[in-house]
Amino acid sequence: MKKVLPFLSIILNISSIAQQQTFDIVSYTMPNGWNKQVTESTIQFSKEDATKGTYCMITLFKSVSGTANSKENFELTWTSVVKEMVTVSTPPEMQPPAAENGWEVQSGYAPFEAEGNKGIALLVTSTGFEKMVNILILTNTDVYEKEISNFLESIELKKQTPVASKPPADVVKKPVATTAAKKDGFAFTTTNFDDGWTSTVQEDWVEVKKGNIKVLIHYPNKSADAYNSVLMDGLKNAWNILVAPRYSSASNFEFKPISGWQSIDFAEADMVEKSTGKTVHVVLFKMHYSNGSGKYLEFITLNKNAFEQEFGAYHQESYGWEKLEKMANYNKFAVAATDLKGKWTSNFSGLTQYVNANTGASAGADTHASNQIFEFTSGSTYKWSIAVATGFVGNIKFQAAKSNGKFSMPDNWRINFSDLEGKPKKYNAYFSCIKGARVLWLQDTGYGDYTGFGKSE
Repeated sequence: MKKVLPFLSIILNISSIAQQQTFDIVSYTMPNGWNKQVTESTIQFSKEDATKGTYCMITLFKSVSGTANSKENFELTWTSVVKEMVTVSTPPEMQPPAAENGWEVQSGYAPFEAEGNKGIALLVTSTGFEKMVNILILTNTDVYEKEISNFLESIELKKQTPVASKPPADVVKKPVATTAAKKDGFAFTTTNFDDGWTSTVQEDWVEVKKGNIKVLIHYPNKSADAYNSVLMDGLKNAWNILVAPRYSSASNFEFKPISGWQSIDFAEADMVEKSTGKTVHVVLFKMHYSNGSGKYLEFITLNKNAFEQEFGAYHQESYGWEKLEKMANYNKFAVAATDLKGKWTSNFSGLTQYVNANTGASAGADTHASNQIFEFTSGSTYKWSIAVATGFVGNIKFQAAKSNGKFSMPDNWRINFSDLEGKPKKYNAYFSCIKGARVLWLQDTGYGDYTGFGKSE
């Protein structure tokens, strides 16, 4: 066998090159005159010369989940793929890694033998964005060196959505899903929580998934959320707007709202999905909090038993619904510095009316209103201002403060400001989603509550 593999010195080109074909997240140029065979998880190119007994086979594998360590991914693939296909007599001889556009490439080769045939096995593993892409080349000659080189040089890996860093424990428990996230112009559209749930941004809801369980956190909907003095009628209206249109048929309907200081909407049925034709169990739930912050949550499980095992059975008390309620908290997504550019505003107002306990006559009113603005500009700079009006009606006092400076982000869940009210401050940060927009939540680490900011045009 002739000496092969001088092309191993090639660094994979994963920048922008015109491509002819695409497989999964990989674009490539197919070698001319080679045979092509496609399966669900691979695409294979092969060429041989039966007269001379020479051959070459290139297998491109569909991307799979991987670790952040490119060497570990290479070694895992070498053991689970290469060694399963052929017998290699020595450990792989590694080539210098290459890195570009967030991908790191590890490559190595070793002699192999398979059914009396000898040759060289070359594995190329690209790691990035919690994924890995593998290319395996088996050949017994250097005759196809140029064609192999051209193929490797043609490889382009699609740019992936960045993976959010691990958030502080007080932001989420720990922030990749089967449903593609909606691209909405923000850097992060997926959050992975350390309890196994994964959230993705969708057009009309945030989808939260673990195993065969799916929860839809529906965005505020004026028609579905409209107040109805008859609790049952309000629940049926929300079901018809949010749930029914996506299913072709239903059975075992039960609408069981619960009246109380904070009433509860609860409805369930066995439904047939229009998109898949599968029968699933669907529960629509909402806790009507006194402050109006309740969200409609849609739980989709394989059957009623699966729902009750995960979230508990229905009961008529207005308490004990914590397992369902907490799912609304998975509407959390990381923040990139590029997402912040522009003006973010938070407005608050409140009024307390006092009444004379003896006469019932009005004893005046105490009011509070505030407007806080963060404006993020280029060069990691910001401007901040706050205006507050507070006091009894007729004797309201006004206060204001402002500052500007530099901000930095130690990770995608925290923002440090160089000057707010005369001193540096640290904030926890995350986004929640509403239809067509996001809300920026900031928490001064010296206080307990988050403040929500909407982006101003």
